[in-house]
Order: sequence, then C-alpha cells, then structure tokens
Amino acid sequence: MRCVGRVRGNTRQPVVIHVLSINKGPINKRSPASPTPFPTSQTSISLFCVPRPLYPISPHKTSKHKKSMADSSLSDREKPYQDGIHAEHQEPGLITNSAPVKDEGQWDGPDADFSGVDRAVVLRKMDMRLIPVLALLYLLSFLDRGNIGNANIQGLSEDLGLTGTQYALCLTVFFFTYALFELPSNLLLKKLRPSVWLPSIMVAWGTCTICLGVTNNYAGLLSVRVFLGLAEAGLFPGVSYYLTMWYCSEELAIRQGLFFSAASMAGAFSGLLAFAIAKMDGVGGYEGWRWIFILEGLLTVIVACGAYFIMYDFPDTASFLTPQERAWASHRLKYQGSKRSGRMIAESEKFEWRFVKAAVMDWQVWLGTIMFIGIVCPLYSISLFLPTIINQLGYEAATAQLLTIPIYISAAIMCIGTSKLSDRAAKAGNSRWPYIFWPMIAILVGFIIALAASAHGGVPGVVYAGVFITTCGIYPAVPGNITWIANNLAGSYKRAAGMGFQIGIGNLSGAMASNFYRKRDKPKFILGHALNIGIVSLGIAAVMTLRWNYARINAQRDRDESDGADINDDEIAKMGDRAPTFRYTL
Repeated sequence: MRCVGRVRGNTRQPVVIHVLSINKGPINKRSPASPTPFPTSQTSISLFCVPRPLYPISPHKTSKHKKSMADSSLSDREKPYQDGIHAEHQEPGLITNSAPVKDEGQWDGPDADFSGVDRAVVLRKMDMRLIPVLALLYLLSFLDRGNIGNANIQGLSEDLGLTGTQYALCLTVFFFTYALFELPSNLLLKKLRPSVWLPSIMVAWGTCTICLGVTNNYAGLLSVRVFLGLAEAGLFPGVSYYLTMWYCSEELAIRQGLFFSAASMAGAFSGLLAFAIAKMDGVGGYEGWRWIFILEGLLTVIVACGAYFIMYDFPDTASFLTPQERAWASHRLKYQGSKRSGRMIAESEKFEWRFVKAAVMDWQVWLGTIMFIGIVCPLYSISLFLPTIINQLGYEAATAQLLTIPIYISAAIMCIGTSKLSDRAAKAGNSRWPYIFWPMIAILVGFIIALAASAHGGVPGVVYAGVFITTCGIYPAVPGNITWIANNLAGSYKRAAGMGFQIGIGNLSGAMASNFYRKRDKPKFILGHALNIGIVSLGIAAVMTLRWNYARINAQRDRDESDGADINDDEIAKMGDRAPTFRYTL
C-alpha cells in the first residue's frame, strides 16, 4: 500500500508514503478505571515518508545516486523495515539491500536500452587507455625492426665484414618468419588474453634486438634476424585486429591512424636516437652501432614488463567502464553489421575452421593483399634505406640521420589527418576508397620525381623532395587499407584470419623491398625507384578493382527483394559478409 502526498514545509517536493508492516496482536492498554493492563486487539501501522526526486536520475549515475538517497532518507531505525519490502512494491529509484541495482542480463539482445550511455565519454575512456599504449608498442616494434638501417651507416657492415648481398639477406630473412607467423598469431590473440600475449612477444623481440648488438659475425646476425621476425610477427596484425574488438567500423580509421603514426614517429625518433647513441662509440669497448641495438632493445623489454599491468583485454572485462558501458561497448560491436540492413543479427563468435578457410579463399582478401603490397613495399624501402639514400646524395652520416626527421613527422601528421577524414566520410555514409587511392597516387608521384632526378644526375634536393612526398603518401595509406578490409570482413574469426593473412602475405613484399636498393646501384638507385613505381601502380589497380566489385555486389543485393528473409538469423550470422543482408563499405 502506498499513497503520494507532500511534506509540509516543502510543498514542491512530492513524497511517497510506504506502509512497511501491518501487525495485528494484543497490546497493553490501561483502563482509566483500572491500573492493571488488559489485552485488546488493535492494528499497528508503521509508516515512513521518502521524498521522490522531481527530476529523472541519469542512468549512468543511478547506483551512486540511489545509494546516497537511501542513506540520507532512512534512519538506522527505518532501514530494517525498508529491507523487508518486496521488490515489486518498492518505489523505482529506491535501492534496498535485498534487490540488485541492475541485472546485466537486461542489456543482452538486439533491443537492449542504452539511452543512458554517453558515447563520447566511453570512447574517450577507451582512447585514453588503449591508444597511447598501443602506439608505444608499435613505435618500439618499428624502431627495433628498422634500426639495422641506422646501424649500417654507422659501420655495421664494415665491422662485421658483410658484402652487399649478405647485408641484403639479413634484411630479407626477417620477413619470411614475420609473414609466416602473422595469421596464427591473430588466432592466438583471439583465444588468449591480449594483455599477456602482446607484452610476451614484446619481451621476445626486445631480447633479440639486444642480441643483435653483441653479435660478431654474419651467421650470428642472420640467425638473430630470423628470430626477430618470428617475435615481431604478432604485433601489427594483432593490434590492428585488437582495435576492431573495441571500435565500430566508422570509428576505426582514426584509431588505426593514431596507432600506425607511431611508425612514422619511430622513423623520426630512430634517426635522432641513432645520432645520439652513435656518440657512445668506444664506450665499454663497443662500437656505436652496437649501442643502438642494445639500448633500444633494453627499452623495449622494460616497456613490455609495464605493459603486462596496463593493457586491457576486451570491452566486456574492462575495469575502467561501468557495467552498462561494458554491455554497450560489446553490444554495438556485436550488432554493428545490422545497421546496414536494419535486421538485428549478432556476429558469430564461435570458432570454426571454415571461417579461416573462407578468409584465405576470399577474393576481397586477395585484392586487399595486392593493394597492401603496393603500400608496404615502398614502406619498407623507405624505412630500411632512407638514411642510405640520403647519405648517398652526398650528406654525412649524422646529417643523413637528422634529415629523416622532418619527413617522418610530416608523414605522421598526414596519417592522422587523412584517417580522421576517412572516418568522417564513413559516418556520413560516403566512401573510404578515396582516402587510400590519393595517398597511393602521392607515393607514385614521389617515386617518379626521385627516379627522374636520379636519372639526370641525382640532384640531391629533388631526390629528397621525391622521397618526402612518397613517405607522406605511404603512412596514410596503410591504416586506410587495413580499415577498409576490416570493415568488409564480417564475423569475428573470419576478420581475424583475413587481416592476419592480408598483412602476413603483404609483408612478404618486405623481402623484395630489402633487395631493391643494392649497394652496386648507389648513388642513384634507379632500379629501386623503378621497381617501386611498378608495384605501387599494381596496388592502385587493386584499389579500383575492389571498389568496383563492392559497388557491383551492393547493387545486386539491393535488387534482391527477399533480402535474406528466407534465411534464419544463425545462418545469416555464419555467412558473414556473404549474407544477402550485408552491404560493403565503398
């Protein structure tokens, strides 16, 4: 029983009067004529008043607000009565010890209500806790992978007695193990905890980098590079896939861009750091190039140990989110494919080998891989040989290291800006492909300039301008490529396998790129520039073919009147991007 009234003295504040208990039984009552008590029967009613708030309580503040209201409204004497009220008779907005604040089960299913979740606040929480850590990991990965180029111009080849062919082979073997382990690593990341897997492989490659600094011959250098590729294989595809487990398709490019821009900052940082560390030449009896490996590898191991404690696994276990925010973050990823068809169907989360096979056999993964090769081959050409290219233009080794810095900083700015524009276009329902196509055109133009200048005498300033333009095109194109393919692979495990396969096979082009700029071709490196022009052109053709096929399939599915109405939800989920309800992002 309850009634609503107002408390005198506070006429604007409505209250709810709860009947806590009705007890019938004998009570003691004294007769005016008799001093002795005699039994009688009377109903005793206990009441208390609780103010009802005039304004609605924000759902994401409910627990805290309700607890404080209950504590302030009930005296210690009244709380036991409140605990005895059955939940169905309690006033909404009042918490008791006997009823839970929120059942997380009511946030399950396609119709769950998340009106109280502030999307911007949750994304900001994710960004602050995920992106800086991931960017730092990739910065160190790229630093340890490419520092052999910095070490070489500080005397690595001369001190170890390497021929040009031997040095090129040391670069090449890295990519074989690197590419081989990328797909399995992505599947392991899905099965294991990212907060354990990623720091563990980081410790492994940091240790390998330190070993590079103490090797004394060609065989030792070659062997360590093999294991370095194996250890680093899981990071880039792993983090690229890891981001898809936190962010929706239209939010992904800028996060991929922020993460990948760490690679360009690593390029700038690598040149600056190598310039400083090389001054330690002779310290402890070690050459300067050895200290580059030792100190950078040691930094990686230290950061990896800290990463064990600061990395998070998945949204549904993120301690920095409230229960409702965790449910919202998982729900929107689970049903994001439904936004394109209006049919609320959750992605399949059960592992089956057929998803791996479907990814490997998918035409879009192969076209995406060709596109990726057209970007990654120039990327490794630049990262491995940029100091050498600049050095051969007539600049001293120290100056060559410093001249790489403005190139990489500009590339980072272009990477973040282009990625942001790509996400903005996706949110507006527009295409992503132009944000890959035009950066690839910039790569092509840059190499053409470098080739033309080299062929006519190798004018240093013009060649430098060419590689500058090329680098500013490479770094925006990589996250654009990864995001576009990730958006169009539906199904968690198919996406994991497809991204791992694309990045793994694509990175084999690094083995080719490591042989493009041969010692006997210096100082013009005409062959290297020409080969990159051909590969970039092939990648641009893949972009256009992929875009045309996506548009063709979308139009075909739009014409299908049934739109999958005769297929049940479980089958639609297992079909992934092959489902008639799915629409590709152009």
